[in-house]
Amino acid sequence: MSVEVRRVRPEEWRRVRDLRLDAVRDPAASIAFLHSYEAEAAHPDEFWQNRAAGGAEGDAVAQFVAESAGEWIGTLSVLRREPGSQDHHGRPVQTPRADVVGVYVRPEHRGQGVVDALLEAGAEWVRGLGGNSLALDVHVENVRAQAAYRRAGFADTGLRFTGSIGAEMEMARPLHR
Repeated sequence: MSVEVRRVRPEEWRRVRDLRLDAVRDPAASIAFLHSYEAEAAHPDEFWQNRAAGGAEGDAVAQFVAESAGEWIGTLSVLRREPGSQDHHGRPVQTPRADVVGVYVRPEHRGQGVVDALLEAGAEWVRGLGGNSLALDVHVENVRAQAAYRRAGFADTGLRFTGSIGAEMEMARPLHR
């Protein structure tokens, strides 16, 4: 299977929406995503247009998709945070950071290296902007995701907290130049 990973394009907002809705319908969604299907499905088209445009351009957010034979089979986004801001959980940001969020690979493509390719694309983007690490939060019971992240070079930082989906842990990966 040939997989291409690239940044989304603004005009692909319908595909961004459809893949997100598939992601939040996944059986593991309750321990993987902060928002429910109902909440995401209620957004108007303008929300998705803005989300795609934001993920396609600029240095604050990047959304990547994995594509095989024209089908979108996975996605993730990277959010860059500056000191003095807050992260997606409302926690204060003390030092510059890049957070991986919204990781999803279609079930029939899991275990084939798609998540690794997506994470590497995110890492390359952050590296290119001078960043030196990636971080992410994962539910403590989402052992499948934790294993995938460890395989991609992430390690448990020891930080634990209770988020909107329950007990979570932080993992991080240094980005070597």
